[in-house]
Amino acid sequence: MPNTIVLSLLRCSRQTLGALGLALGPMLAQAAIPIQHWTHASGARVYLVQSPTIPMLDVQIDLDGGTRRDPADKAGLASTTASMLSAGVAARDGQPALDENALSGAWVDLGAQMGTSASSDRFSVSLRTLTEPELLEKSVALAARQLLSPDWTASVWQRDRLRWLASLKEAETRPGTLAGRAFSQAVYGDHPYGRETTAATLNAITVDDMRAFYQRHMAACRAQVSLVGAIDRATAERIVDRFMAALAPNGCEPLAAVPDIAPLAKAVDMRLPFDAAQAQVLIGQPGHRRNDPDFFPLFVGNYILGGGGFVSRLTTEVREKRGLSYSAYSYFAPGLHAGAFQLGLTTRPDQAAQAVSVAQDVVRRFVAEGPTEAELKAAKDFLINGFALRFDSNRKLLDNVANIAWNGLPLDYLETWTGKVQAVSTADVRRAFARVLQPERMVTVVVGSKP
Repeated sequence: MPNTIVLSLLRCSRQTLGALGLALGPMLAQAAIPIQHWTHASGARVYLVQSPTIPMLDVQIDLDGGTRRDPADKAGLASTTASMLSAGVAARDGQPALDENALSGAWVDLGAQMGTSASSDRFSVSLRTLTEPELLEKSVALAARQLLSPDWTASVWQRDRLRWLASLKEAETRPGTLAGRAFSQAVYGDHPYGRETTAATLNAITVDDMRAFYQRHMAACRAQVSLVGAIDRATAERIVDRFMAALAPNGCEPLAAVPDIAPLAKAVDMRLPFDAAQAQVLIGQPGHRRNDPDFFPLFVGNYILGGGGFVSRLTTEVREKRGLSYSAYSYFAPGLHAGAFQLGLTTRPDQAAQAVSVAQDVVRRFVAEGPTEAELKAAKDFLINGFALRFDSNRKLLDNVANIAWNGLPLDYLETWTGKVQAVSTADVRRAFARVLQPERMVTVVVGSKP
């Protein structure tokens, strides 16, 4: 029976793309995804999209417990706390304890999956399950139990910490890791976005720290719950009731405000020695928040600058015209704070100085002049024509709904997305980039360059 259930889930997963596309075909064409929204009695904000064709449910719970909440001397606490939620479940209310193997086996028997993670801003819990009533009930019950009574087992953390330390040590042998760390610290300074997990911070973390972090941040009153799948509103309400009841004992402790990211006062140039076949180049600065009113001009403009792969200006100038790198890219990483604008490329160590100069010039000219009308039309055509691929599966649709929930975006955000992209003008892009980016005050990190 367990293997049959797992195979059923796998078959459903493979069919999701095609079947969901058929179910949502007319909806996708009009970019209208009906999102139901309500506030739970606990204060949690709930978002539901009913997708009845596939007998599957995806749930995501997001809370303000990302790595920006890590203490400076215990960087990595949010991520390690998330990883330890699969370490087992404590005995409670007459139910026996489940160690990590028994817990993993229970999920396999249900053909369901529960995951946890921590990004810069969010602590996220996800559940994927079939919606056959008995399986759905058991999956929700097990997930609620895992949320209510995680077993913070010291011996498991001692073992896992060794794995984290080994992984960290191995990563530090790669030039990309050194470049990313130096770039992040230079761009963010003392802001929590710039904190790096080290051997010292990992060794400082205890299971008591994890337990306290979990109880402080996993608060029902601040939760955002997104559900996409073959359930109705009544079923969704019952599921949310179970999950929020599991979080309710944690209380709702007020969280301290996190400061804004300070703009760079001057340019920073870091050339770090490293014996490697390729030099790693990163250039950038603090960018913008997700709620920036110029989000769409910046999004479309960056596609032209460096987000469009082989059709971007950076790739044209760095690769096609000069052969300095296989590719070059740029992106904005907006969050609750001004996440970084980052440009990156790899090149031969003896060409690093030239590649940096070319990339900096491309950014400088783009900020000053903006895109051409032809570049803007091509970018908008590509983005609009590919829009339906952004939510052509349950998982992608859930990601979009969770993004709307977390950032407080309008419920018709997906319906109006293509119109907002289409409305972007060359003047909008030029104005937005001139406001957000200052090419003369960017961080430049090069690891492994040679004269």
